Amino acid sequence: MANDYTSLVSKVWNFAHVLRDQGIGYGDYVEQITFLLFLKMDEERTELLGEPSAIPAKWRWAKLAPLAGDELELQYRHTLEALAKEKGLIGTIFRKAQNKLTDPAKLKRVVSLINGETWIGIGVDVKGAIYEGLLEKNAAEVKSGAGQYFTPRPLIDVMVEVIDPQVGENVHDPACGTGGFLLSAYEHMKPNAQDRAQQRKLREKSISGTDIVDEVVRLCAMNMYLHGIGNGESPIRAGDALAFDSGDRYDVILTNPPFGKKSSYKVIGEDGEVDTEREDYEREDFKFTTSNKQLNFLQHIMTIMQGDGRAAVVLPDNVLFEAGSAGEGIRRRLLEQFDFHTLVRLPTGIFYKPGVKANVLFFDKHPPRADRKPNTKALWIYDFRTNLHFTLKKNPLKLSDLGDFRDCYKAGNRSKRKETERFRKFDVADLLKRDKLNLDIFWLKDDSLDDIDSLPPPDVIAMDIVESLQAALEGFQSVADELAKPIAREGA
Repeated sequence: MANDYTSLVSKVWNFAHVLRDQGIGYGDYVEQITFLLFLKMDEERTELLGEPSAIPAKWRWAKLAPLAGDELELQYRHTLEALAKEKGLIGTIFRKAQNKLTDPAKLKRVVSLINGETWIGIGVDVKGAIYEGLLEKNAAEVKSGAGQYFTPRPLIDVMVEVIDPQVGENVHDPACGTGGFLLSAYEHMKPNAQDRAQQRKLREKSISGTDIVDEVVRLCAMNMYLHGIGNGESPIRAGDALAFDSGDRYDVILTNPPFGKKSSYKVIGEDGEVDTEREDYEREDFKFTTSNKQLNFLQHIMTIMQGDGRAAVVLPDNVLFEAGSAGEGIRRRLLEQFDFHTLVRLPTGIFYKPGVKANVLFFDKHPPRADRKPNTKALWIYDFRTNLHFTLKKNPLKLSDLGDFRDCYKAGNRSKRKETERFRKFDVADLLKRDKLNLDIFWLKDDSLDDIDSLPPPDVIAMDIVESLQAALEGFQSVADELAKPIAREGA
Protein backbone atom coordinates (compact mmCIF):
# COMPACT_ATOMS: atom_id res chain seq x y z
CA MET A 1 0.00 0.00 0.00
CA ALA A 2 2.96 2.31 0.69
CA ASN A 3 4.09 1.93 -2.92
CA ASP A 4 0.54 2.63 -4.12
CA TYR A 5 0.48 5.73 -1.95
CA THR A 6 3.84 6.98 -3.27
CA SER A 7 2.82 6.24 -6.84
CA LEU A 8 -0.49 8.07 -6.47
CA VAL A 9 1.12 11.15 -4.90
CA SER A 10 3.68 11.23 -7.69
CA LYS A 11 1.01 10.73 -10.33
CA VAL A 12 -1.14 13.58 -9.04
CA TRP A 13 1.86 15.83 -8.33
CA ASN A 14 3.81 15.34 -11.57
CA PHE A 15 1.15 17.16 -13.55
CA ALA A 16 1.82 20.21 -11.38
CA HIS A 17 5.19 20.60 -13.08
CA VAL A 18 3.49 20.75 -16.45
CA LEU A 19 1.05 23.36 -15.18
CA ARG A 20 3.82 25.40 -13.53
CA ASP A 21 5.59 25.75 -16.87
CA GLN A 22 2.31 27.10 -18.21
CA GLY A 23 1.92 29.73 -15.50
CA ILE A 24 -0.16 27.87 -12.87
CA GLY A 25 1.45 27.78 -9.42
CA TYR A 26 1.68 24.76 -7.12
CA GLY A 27 -0.62 26.36 -4.56
CA ASP A 28 -3.33 26.96 -7.16
CA TYR A 29 -2.97 23.40 -8.40
CA VAL A 30 -3.39 21.86 -4.91
CA GLU A 31 -6.39 24.12 -4.35
CA GLN A 32 -8.09 22.92 -7.54
CA ILE A 33 -7.28 19.30 -6.63
CA THR A 34 -9.06 19.95 -3.33
CA PHE A 35 -12.26 21.16 -5.03
CA LEU A 36 -12.37 18.35 -7.56
CA LEU A 37 -11.44 15.62 -5.08
CA PHE A 38 -14.24 16.66 -2.72
CA LEU A 39 -16.76 16.53 -5.59
CA LYS A 40 -15.55 13.09 -6.66
CA MET A 41 -15.62 11.66 -3.14
CA ASP A 42 -19.11 13.03 -2.51
CA GLU A 43 -20.27 11.18 -5.63
CA GLU A 44 -18.58 7.95 -4.50
CA ARG A 45 -20.14 8.14 -1.03
CA THR A 46 -23.55 8.30 -2.69
CA GLU A 47 -23.00 5.59 -5.30
CA LEU A 48 -20.87 3.12 -3.34
CA LEU A 49 -22.01 3.66 0.25
CA GLY A 50 -25.59 4.76 -0.37
CA GLU A 51 -25.15 7.93 1.68
CA PRO A 52 -27.13 11.04 0.71
CA SER A 53 -25.12 13.60 -1.22
CA ALA A 54 -24.27 16.83 0.56
CA ILE A 55 -24.14 18.67 -2.77
CA PRO A 56 -27.16 19.89 -4.79
CA ALA A 57 -27.73 17.64 -7.82
CA LYS A 58 -26.96 20.42 -10.30
CA TRP A 59 -23.37 20.73 -9.09
CA ARG A 60 -22.33 17.11 -8.51
CA TRP A 61 -19.41 15.28 -10.07
CA ALA A 62 -21.63 13.38 -12.49
CA LYS A 63 -22.65 16.68 -14.08
CA LEU A 64 -19.05 17.82 -14.43
CA ALA A 65 -16.86 14.83 -15.31
CA PRO A 66 -18.34 13.96 -18.78
CA LEU A 67 -17.96 17.53 -20.08
CA ALA A 68 -15.11 18.98 -22.09
CA GLY A 69 -14.06 22.29 -23.62
CA ASP A 70 -15.87 25.51 -22.74
CA GLU A 71 -18.83 23.53 -21.37
CA LEU A 72 -16.57 21.99 -18.73
CA GLU A 73 -15.00 25.31 -17.74
CA LEU A 74 -18.40 27.01 -17.44
CA GLN A 75 -19.92 24.20 -15.36
CA TYR A 76 -16.90 24.11 -13.07
CA ARG A 77 -16.90 27.88 -12.55
CA HIS A 78 -20.62 27.93 -11.73
CA THR A 79 -20.18 24.92 -9.41
CA LEU A 80 -17.53 26.74 -7.39
CA GLU A 81 -19.67 29.89 -7.19
CA ALA A 82 -22.71 27.94 -6.02
CA LEU A 83 -20.95 25.78 -3.42
CA ALA A 84 -19.18 28.82 -1.93
CA LYS A 85 -22.64 29.90 -0.70
CA GLU A 86 -23.34 26.61 1.10
CA LYS A 87 -23.03 26.18 4.87
CA GLY A 88 -20.96 23.80 6.97
CA LEU A 89 -18.01 21.83 5.63
CA ILE A 90 -18.92 22.50 1.98
CA GLY A 91 -19.03 26.24 2.51
CA THR A 92 -15.69 26.13 4.34
CA ILE A 93 -13.92 24.18 1.60
CA PHE A 94 -15.39 26.22 -1.26
CA ARG A 95 -15.24 29.62 0.49
CA LYS A 96 -14.32 32.28 -2.12
CA ALA A 97 -13.40 29.50 -4.54
CA GLN A 98 -12.26 30.47 -8.03
CA ASN A 99 -11.30 28.47 -11.09
CA LYS A 100 -7.56 28.85 -11.67
CA LEU A 101 -7.61 26.23 -14.45
CA THR A 102 -9.29 28.43 -17.03
CA ASP A 103 -7.79 26.51 -19.95
CA PRO A 104 -10.42 23.77 -20.62
CA ALA A 105 -7.74 21.31 -21.80
CA LYS A 106 -5.76 21.59 -18.54
CA LEU A 107 -8.96 21.40 -16.50
CA LYS A 108 -10.05 18.25 -18.37
CA ARG A 109 -6.72 16.59 -17.67
CA VAL A 110 -6.97 17.22 -13.92
CA VAL A 111 -10.60 16.02 -13.89
CA SER A 112 -9.47 12.83 -15.67
CA LEU A 113 -6.68 12.34 -13.10
CA ILE A 114 -9.18 12.52 -10.25
CA ASN A 115 -11.78 10.44 -12.09
CA GLY A 116 -9.27 7.65 -12.73
CA GLU A 117 -9.21 6.58 -9.07
CA THR A 118 -11.87 5.25 -6.70
CA TRP A 119 -10.94 7.40 -3.72
CA ILE A 120 -13.56 6.11 -1.31
CA GLY A 121 -11.97 2.64 -1.53
CA ILE A 122 -8.64 3.93 -0.23
CA GLY A 123 -8.21 3.63 3.54
CA VAL A 124 -8.60 6.79 5.58
CA ASP A 125 -4.97 6.68 6.73
CA VAL A 126 -3.62 6.31 3.20
CA LYS A 127 -6.07 8.80 1.71
CA GLY A 128 -5.10 11.38 4.30
CA ALA A 129 -1.41 10.62 3.77
CA ILE A 130 -1.80 11.19 0.02
CA TYR A 131 -3.24 14.64 0.62
CA GLU A 132 -0.64 15.46 3.26
CA GLY A 133 2.00 14.40 0.76
CA LEU A 134 0.66 16.97 -1.69
CA LEU A 135 0.62 19.67 1.00
CA GLU A 136 4.21 18.90 1.99
CA LYS A 137 5.40 19.00 -1.61
CA ASN A 138 3.63 22.33 -2.01
CA ALA A 139 5.24 23.65 1.18
CA ALA A 140 8.67 22.60 -0.05
CA GLU A 141 8.26 24.97 -2.98
CA VAL A 142 9.28 28.09 -1.06
CA LYS A 143 8.12 30.42 -3.83
CA SER A 144 4.56 29.27 -3.26
CA GLY A 145 4.63 30.79 0.21
CA ALA A 146 2.94 27.72 1.65
CA GLY A 147 6.00 26.75 3.70
CA GLN A 148 5.19 29.34 6.36
CA TYR A 149 2.26 27.17 7.46
CA PHE A 150 4.38 24.11 8.18
CA THR A 151 5.97 23.07 11.45
CA PRO A 152 8.37 20.10 11.11
CA ARG A 153 6.43 16.92 11.73
CA PRO A 154 8.99 15.43 14.17
CA LEU A 155 8.68 18.55 16.35
CA ILE A 156 4.87 18.40 16.19
CA ASP A 157 4.80 14.73 17.14
CA VAL A 158 7.11 15.16 20.14
CA MET A 159 5.17 18.20 21.37
CA VAL A 160 1.96 16.17 21.17
CA GLU A 161 3.56 13.14 22.82
CA VAL A 162 4.79 15.03 25.89
CA ILE A 163 1.67 17.17 26.35
CA ASP A 164 -0.31 13.92 25.99
CA PRO A 165 -3.90 14.89 25.02
CA GLN A 166 -6.43 12.39 26.32
CA VAL A 167 -9.67 11.00 24.91
CA GLY A 168 -12.42 13.24 26.24
CA GLU A 169 -10.30 16.40 26.07
CA ASN A 170 -10.74 18.98 23.32
CA VAL A 171 -7.70 20.15 21.34
CA HIS A 172 -7.53 23.52 19.58
CA ASP A 173 -5.10 25.36 17.33
CA PRO A 174 -5.88 29.10 16.90
CA ALA A 175 -3.45 29.38 13.96
CA CYS A 176 -3.95 25.93 12.49
CA GLY A 177 -2.43 26.25 9.03
CA THR A 178 -3.00 22.96 7.24
CA GLY A 179 -3.67 21.10 10.49
CA GLY A 180 -0.42 19.35 11.45
CA PHE A 181 -0.88 19.73 15.21
CA LEU A 182 -4.55 18.74 15.08
CA LEU A 183 -3.87 15.60 13.05
CA SER A 184 -1.00 14.53 15.29
CA ALA A 185 -3.17 15.01 18.38
CA TYR A 186 -5.97 13.01 16.75
CA GLU A 187 -3.62 10.14 15.87
CA HIS A 188 -2.23 10.23 19.42
CA MET A 189 -5.70 9.91 20.99
CA LYS A 190 -7.29 7.54 18.47
CA PRO A 191 -5.87 4.23 19.81
CA ASN A 192 -7.37 5.02 23.24
CA ALA A 193 -10.92 5.59 21.97
CA GLN A 194 -12.32 2.23 23.06
CA ASP A 195 -15.94 2.29 21.95
CA ARG A 196 -18.04 3.85 19.19
CA ALA A 197 -19.27 6.69 21.38
CA GLN A 198 -15.71 7.71 22.24
CA GLN A 199 -14.59 7.35 18.63
CA ARG A 200 -17.45 9.49 17.39
CA LYS A 201 -16.80 12.17 20.01
CA LEU A 202 -13.12 12.17 19.07
CA ARG A 203 -13.92 12.63 15.37
CA GLU A 204 -16.70 15.18 15.77
CA LYS A 205 -16.22 17.11 19.03
CA SER A 206 -12.57 16.99 20.08
CA ILE A 207 -10.62 18.72 17.32
CA SER A 208 -10.93 22.34 16.20
CA GLY A 209 -8.88 25.09 14.60
CA THR A 210 -8.96 28.64 13.27
CA ASP A 211 -6.96 30.37 10.57
CA ILE A 212 -7.26 33.78 8.99
CA VAL A 213 -6.21 32.79 5.44
CA ASP A 214 -9.12 31.42 3.40
CA GLU A 215 -6.94 29.28 1.16
CA VAL A 216 -5.28 27.64 4.15
CA VAL A 217 -8.60 27.04 5.94
CA ARG A 218 -9.77 25.23 2.82
CA LEU A 219 -6.70 22.97 2.75
CA CYS A 220 -6.97 22.25 6.48
CA ALA A 221 -10.70 21.46 6.32
CA MET A 222 -10.05 19.04 3.43
CA ASN A 223 -7.15 17.50 5.34
CA MET A 224 -9.42 16.88 8.34
CA TYR A 225 -12.17 15.49 6.09
CA LEU A 226 -9.83 13.01 4.41
CA HIS A 227 -8.64 11.81 7.83
CA GLY A 228 -12.23 11.21 8.93
CA ILE A 229 -12.40 14.18 11.32
CA GLY A 230 -15.57 16.25 11.56
CA ASN A 231 -19.11 15.72 10.34
CA GLY A 232 -21.40 17.96 8.33
CA GLU A 233 -19.92 20.93 10.14
CA SER A 234 -16.31 21.91 9.57
CA PRO A 235 -13.98 21.63 12.59
CA ILE A 236 -11.97 24.48 11.04
CA ARG A 237 -13.15 28.07 11.12
CA ALA A 238 -12.05 30.96 8.91
CA GLY A 239 -11.41 34.11 10.90
CA ASP A 240 -9.05 36.25 12.93
CA ALA A 241 -8.56 34.37 16.20
CA LEU A 242 -7.24 37.54 17.84
CA ALA A 243 -10.26 39.70 16.99
CA PHE A 244 -12.35 38.71 20.01
CA ASP A 245 -12.90 36.14 22.75
CA SER A 246 -15.50 33.69 21.43
CA GLY A 247 -16.06 32.28 24.92
CA ASP A 248 -14.92 28.78 23.93
CA ARG A 249 -12.42 27.11 26.25
CA TYR A 250 -10.06 24.23 25.51
CA ASP A 251 -8.20 21.55 27.45
CA VAL A 252 -5.16 21.48 25.17
CA ILE A 253 -3.72 24.20 22.91
CA LEU A 254 -1.11 23.23 20.32
CA THR A 255 -0.01 25.92 17.88
CA ASN A 256 2.71 27.71 15.93
CA PRO A 257 1.41 31.25 15.25
CA PRO A 258 2.69 32.97 12.08
CA PHE A 259 6.24 34.30 12.21
CA GLY A 260 6.90 38.04 12.03
CA LYS A 261 6.63 40.65 14.78
CA LYS A 262 3.98 42.97 13.42
CA SER A 263 0.38 41.98 12.84
CA SER A 264 -0.57 42.14 9.18
CA TYR A 265 -4.13 40.87 9.39
CA LYS A 266 -6.54 42.52 7.01
CA VAL A 267 -10.09 42.97 8.19
CA ILE A 268 -12.37 42.12 5.30
CA GLY A 269 -15.82 43.64 5.07
CA GLU A 270 -18.95 41.86 3.86
CA ASP A 271 -18.35 43.33 0.40
CA GLY A 272 -14.94 41.69 0.24
CA GLU A 273 -13.07 44.98 0.49
CA VAL A 274 -10.25 45.64 2.95
CA ASP A 275 -11.60 47.95 5.64
CA THR A 276 -8.58 48.30 7.88
CA GLU A 277 -5.28 46.67 8.62
CA ARG A 278 -4.89 46.23 12.35
CA GLU A 279 -1.62 46.22 14.24
CA ASP A 280 -2.98 45.89 17.75
CA TYR A 281 -6.07 44.55 19.45
CA GLU A 282 -8.17 46.19 22.15
CA ARG A 283 -9.63 43.31 24.14
CA GLU A 284 -10.76 43.40 27.74
CA ASP A 285 -9.10 40.04 28.41
CA PHE A 286 -5.77 41.28 27.00
CA LYS A 287 -3.89 42.76 29.92
CA PHE A 288 -1.48 44.54 27.56
CA THR A 289 -1.89 46.28 24.21
CA THR A 290 0.91 45.54 21.75
CA SER A 291 1.54 45.33 18.02
CA ASN A 292 3.61 42.17 18.49
CA LYS A 293 1.29 39.48 17.18
CA GLN A 294 3.10 36.62 18.93
CA LEU A 295 2.56 38.34 22.28
CA ASN A 296 -1.09 38.83 21.29
CA PHE A 297 -1.40 35.14 20.42
CA LEU A 298 0.13 34.29 23.79
CA GLN A 299 -2.47 36.46 25.54
CA HIS A 300 -5.24 34.88 23.45
CA ILE A 301 -4.06 31.38 24.42
CA MET A 302 -4.01 32.37 28.09
CA THR A 303 -7.68 33.36 27.74
CA ILE A 304 -8.99 30.31 25.87
CA MET A 305 -7.36 27.65 28.06
CA GLN A 306 -9.63 25.74 30.41
CA GLY A 307 -9.05 26.30 34.13
CA ASP A 308 -6.72 23.30 34.16
CA GLY A 309 -5.69 23.51 30.50
CA ARG A 310 -2.28 22.78 28.96
CA ALA A 311 -0.50 24.53 26.12
CA ALA A 312 2.52 23.95 23.90
CA VAL A 313 3.28 26.92 21.67
CA VAL A 314 6.06 27.66 19.15
CA LEU A 315 7.11 31.31 19.47
CA PRO A 316 10.12 33.32 18.24
CA ASP A 317 12.93 34.53 20.50
CA ASN A 318 11.61 38.10 20.74
CA VAL A 319 8.78 36.90 23.00
CA LEU A 320 11.42 35.99 25.59
CA PHE A 321 13.24 39.31 25.68
CA GLU A 322 11.19 42.10 24.08
CA ALA A 323 11.40 45.15 26.32
CA GLY A 324 8.52 47.40 27.27
CA SER A 325 5.50 47.00 29.49
CA ALA A 326 3.80 44.43 27.22
CA GLY A 327 6.73 42.06 26.77
CA GLU A 328 7.85 42.17 30.37
CA GLY A 329 4.30 42.17 31.73
CA ILE A 330 3.17 39.16 29.71
CA ARG A 331 6.24 37.16 30.74
CA ARG A 332 5.61 38.06 34.38
CA ARG A 333 1.97 36.97 34.03
CA LEU A 334 3.09 33.70 32.43
CA LEU A 335 5.39 32.94 35.35
CA GLU A 336 3.11 34.11 38.14
CA GLN A 337 -0.39 33.15 37.01
CA PHE A 338 0.49 30.05 34.97
CA ASP A 339 2.85 27.14 35.51
CA PHE A 340 5.42 27.92 32.81
CA HIS A 341 7.42 24.75 33.42
CA THR A 342 9.36 24.04 30.22
CA LEU A 343 11.08 25.97 27.44
CA VAL A 344 12.85 24.44 24.45
CA ARG A 345 15.33 26.56 22.46
CA LEU A 346 14.90 25.35 18.88
CA PRO A 347 17.71 25.22 16.32
CA THR A 348 17.74 27.21 13.10
CA GLY A 349 17.24 25.45 9.77
CA ILE A 350 14.13 23.47 10.66
CA PHE A 351 11.55 25.94 9.29
CA TYR A 352 10.93 26.91 5.67
CA LYS A 353 11.67 30.54 6.53
CA PRO A 354 15.47 30.71 6.93
CA GLY A 355 17.18 32.10 10.00
CA VAL A 356 14.18 31.80 12.31
CA LYS A 357 15.07 31.46 15.99
CA ALA A 358 12.14 30.00 17.87
CA ASN A 359 11.23 28.18 21.06
CA VAL A 360 8.53 25.89 22.39
CA LEU A 361 6.78 27.17 25.52
CA PHE A 362 4.98 24.57 27.64
CA PHE A 363 2.67 25.95 30.32
CA ASP A 364 -0.38 24.92 32.35
CA LYS A 365 -3.25 27.00 33.70
CA HIS A 366 -4.09 26.91 37.41
CA PRO A 367 -6.21 29.01 39.78
CA PRO A 368 -4.29 31.47 41.98
CA ARG A 369 -2.46 29.90 44.89
CA ALA A 370 -3.83 30.54 48.40
CA ASP A 371 -0.39 31.79 49.52
CA ARG A 372 -0.27 34.19 46.52
CA LYS A 373 3.03 32.75 45.37
CA PRO A 374 3.71 32.26 41.62
CA ASN A 375 2.15 29.19 40.04
CA THR A 376 5.51 28.52 38.38
CA LYS A 377 8.00 27.01 40.82
CA ALA A 378 10.80 26.55 38.32
CA LEU A 379 11.36 26.84 34.56
CA TRP A 380 13.29 24.01 32.95
CA ILE A 381 15.10 25.05 29.76
CA TYR A 382 16.29 22.54 27.18
CA ASP A 383 18.92 23.96 24.81
CA PHE A 384 18.28 22.23 21.50
CA ARG A 385 20.04 25.05 19.59
CA THR A 386 23.65 25.56 20.60
CA ASN A 387 26.05 23.68 18.31
CA LEU A 388 23.17 21.94 16.52
CA HIS A 389 22.55 22.72 12.86
CA PHE A 390 19.80 21.37 10.60
CA THR A 391 18.77 22.02 7.02
CA LEU A 392 15.56 21.17 5.19
CA LYS A 393 17.19 18.83 2.66
CA LYS A 394 20.72 17.75 3.58
CA ASN A 395 20.23 17.36 7.34
CA PRO A 396 16.50 17.53 8.14
CA LEU A 397 15.18 17.25 11.68
CA LYS A 398 14.31 13.65 12.59
CA LEU A 399 12.20 12.25 15.41
CA SER A 400 15.31 10.61 16.89
CA ASP A 401 16.98 14.03 17.21
CA LEU A 402 14.37 14.93 19.82
CA GLY A 403 14.73 11.71 21.79
CA ASP A 404 16.93 13.22 24.50
CA PHE A 405 14.48 16.07 25.08
CA ARG A 406 11.57 13.63 25.25
CA ASP A 407 13.44 11.58 27.87
CA CYS A 408 14.41 14.67 29.88
CA TYR A 409 10.83 16.02 29.84
CA LYS A 410 9.50 13.11 31.93
CA ALA A 411 5.92 13.48 30.69
CA GLY A 412 4.60 10.93 33.16
CA ASN A 413 6.15 12.57 36.21
CA ARG A 414 7.92 15.90 35.85
CA SER A 415 9.06 15.74 39.48
CA LYS A 416 11.65 13.15 38.42
CA ARG A 417 13.48 15.54 36.10
CA LYS A 418 17.24 15.80 36.41
CA GLU A 419 19.62 18.40 35.07
CA THR A 420 21.89 17.45 32.15
CA GLU A 421 24.31 19.32 29.93
CA ARG A 422 21.41 20.63 27.83
CA PHE A 423 18.63 20.65 30.43
CA ARG A 424 18.76 23.19 33.28
CA LYS A 425 16.42 24.27 36.06
CA PHE A 426 15.86 27.94 36.92
CA ASP A 427 14.01 28.94 40.09
CA VAL A 428 11.12 31.32 39.48
CA ALA A 429 12.32 33.75 42.20
CA ASP A 430 15.58 34.22 40.29
CA LEU A 431 13.79 34.62 36.97
CA LEU A 432 11.49 37.33 38.31
CA LYS A 433 14.57 39.34 39.38
CA ARG A 434 16.17 39.34 35.92
CA ASP A 435 16.57 42.66 34.14
CA LYS A 436 13.45 43.35 32.03
CA LEU A 437 12.50 39.76 32.92
CA ASN A 438 14.62 38.50 30.01
CA LEU A 439 14.09 34.74 29.59
CA ASP A 440 16.46 34.34 26.64
CA ILE A 441 18.79 32.18 28.73
CA PHE A 442 21.68 30.05 27.49
CA TRP A 443 24.77 28.55 29.11
CA LEU A 444 26.46 26.26 26.58
CA LYS A 445 29.56 27.49 24.74
CA ASP A 446 28.80 28.12 21.06
CA ASP A 447 31.64 26.49 19.12
CA SER A 448 30.80 28.49 15.99
CA LEU A 449 32.03 31.64 17.75
CA ASP A 450 35.56 30.18 17.84
CA ASP A 451 35.57 28.00 14.73
CA ILE A 452 34.97 29.82 11.45
CA ASP A 453 34.40 26.48 9.68
CA SER A 454 31.34 25.79 11.80
CA LEU A 455 29.59 29.07 11.09
CA PRO A 456 25.97 28.81 9.88
CA PRO A 457 25.26 29.18 6.13
CA PRO A 458 25.46 32.73 4.69
CA ASP A 459 21.67 32.99 4.26
CA VAL A 460 21.18 32.23 7.97
CA ILE A 461 23.77 34.81 8.99
CA ALA A 462 22.19 37.39 6.65
CA MET A 463 18.73 36.70 8.09
CA ASP A 464 20.07 37.08 11.64
CA ILE A 465 21.53 40.47 10.71
CA VAL A 466 18.25 41.58 9.10
CA GLU A 467 16.19 40.48 12.12
CA SER A 468 18.60 42.21 14.52
CA LEU A 469 18.35 45.44 12.53
CA GLN A 470 14.56 45.17 12.45
CA ALA A 471 14.45 44.65 16.22
CA ALA A 472 16.75 47.65 16.72
CA LEU A 473 14.60 49.85 14.47
CA GLU A 474 11.45 48.79 16.30
CA GLY A 475 13.17 49.59 19.60
CA PHE A 476 14.03 53.08 18.35
CA GLN A 477 10.44 53.48 17.13
CA SER A 478 9.12 52.60 20.60
CA VAL A 479 11.38 55.26 22.13
CA ALA A 480 10.24 57.80 19.51
CA ASP A 481 6.59 56.97 20.23
CA GLU A 482 7.11 57.48 23.94
CA LEU A 483 8.86 60.80 23.37
CA ALA A 484 6.01 61.93 21.13
CA LYS A 485 3.42 61.46 23.87
CA PRO A 486 2.34 64.64 25.66
CA ILE A 487 3.79 64.98 29.15
CA ALA A 488 1.16 65.19 31.88
CA ARG A 489 1.54 68.37 33.96
CA GLU A 490 1.61 68.22 37.72
CA GLY A 491 -1.77 68.88 39.20
CA ALA A 492 -3.51 68.48 35.83
